[in-house]
Amino acid sequence: MTLWRRNIVNTLLLRGSGEPQRRFGIPLASTSQCDLIGASALAAAVLWYNDAPMPVSFQEIRDAFEFVNIRGLGEQQAFLCIQSGKIYCHSEFSDMDEFNDELPEDIDNDEKYLAIPDARELDLGKPLAVDFARQVLPEDVDEVRRIFSRKGAYASFKDLLAQRRALEQWYDFEEKATERALREWCELNSIVLAD
Repeated sequence: MTLWRRNIVNTLLLRGSGEPQRRFGIPLASTSQCDLIGASALAAAVLWYNDAPMPVSFQEIRDAFEFVNIRGLGEQQAFLCIQSGKIYCHSEFSDMDEFNDELPEDIDNDEKYLAIPDARELDLGKPLAVDFARQVLPEDVDEVRRIFSRKGAYASFKDLLAQRRALEQWYDFEEKATERALREWCELNSIVLAD
């Protein structure tokens, strides 16, 4: 077997395992192991390798999620190209031009692009605040429900948390819940994370 063929096999064996594709330049598959892979299997493996989604940094997904949630619903969007791992951000506001990427013409192709969800899509709005109140401020659960039945809920909710000296606990709770929800969303959508 030629060296290039063995290198391709080694690369394919390690792809997706989270390991470097080659360790210190040492082939991981022996020549005899590589001989077991016929030409058609090797061709199929190369095609899979080329079509496989690129790993995406979780921090990039998190940043795109934050971008989507800066303003009101639907005013800002972010899309993940499943094949390349590139994230495109788009805002309806002219003051956000520096963050506006030119969107590809085929951005509506659901097989190629995935919209980054907003907080409500991941149940990180009112349900999360009520869950926090149940765990940390059980005597204020009804008040939290009332707060979230009106406009300007988050400002009022944070005022209540400040009065109860629970604002930092809320930020920690919200941060952990957001990370957990985004990682679950990535898993449900078969997004390969680089970190």
